Amino acid sequence: MITNKTLSFLKDLSKQNNRDWFNKNKPRFEEANTEFKNFVGALIREVVRFDKGVANLEPKDCVFRIYRDVRFSKDKSPYKNHFGAHIIAGGKKSEGMRAGYYMHLSPGECFLAGGAHMPPSEWINAIRKEIHFNAKELKKIINEKDFKKYFGKITGEKLSSVPRGYDKTHPEIELLKHKSFLAVHNMNEKQVTSKDFLSHCAKVFKAMKPFDKFLNQSMD
Repeated sequence: MITNKTLSFLKDLSKQNNRDWFNKNKPRFEEANTEFKNFVGALIREVVRFDKGVANLEPKDCVFRIYRDVRFSKDKSPYKNHFGAHIIAGGKKSEGMRAGYYMHLSPGECFLAGGAHMPPSEWINAIRKEIHFNAKELKKIINEKDFKKYFGKITGEKLSSVPRGYDKTHPEIELLKHKSFLAVHNMNEKQVTSKDFLSHCAKVFKAMKPFDKFLNQSMD
């Protein structure tokens, strides 16, 4: 279970994002980080019930470090103000080429998400090809009751023009314009700290699975 202590730590970190404060509050970080990892471990076990591809994962394979890489960033804040985990076959090393189940907790921004965020050219071209030949399957998936209930519709960056190799009269041109294919479920802090949050996450990710599968099969 995620408690208010974890969210409180992240709120304070967002206001005091410096090494001195972090070092003084290291025990709070360790407690919050352990709580988050334990939750992710329990969530992996729930996801395995409907997606055996993540069966061998452990929290360390999914949870992102809180330390920021500031080498090429104007923002020199040393720490992220959120906890994030990506439950994905192959672990974090598969990011960028596979769709999985992402969890993000930060002050005022808690969400579950999946899909393909700005996939590289090889993958985005494969996804568009899959849509060209099999749009009926994708449209069926995103019009399912549970998908619409939790995610509403596909979101993500889109091209302002027609993607190379396709005609502007293509019947699925609006889908083909996507540069990212995302399913996002926003939540408030009350939901995150509720006793049924684990089961809620499992339900959301189960509704997401067919969408992820469609994106992944384009590369299989």
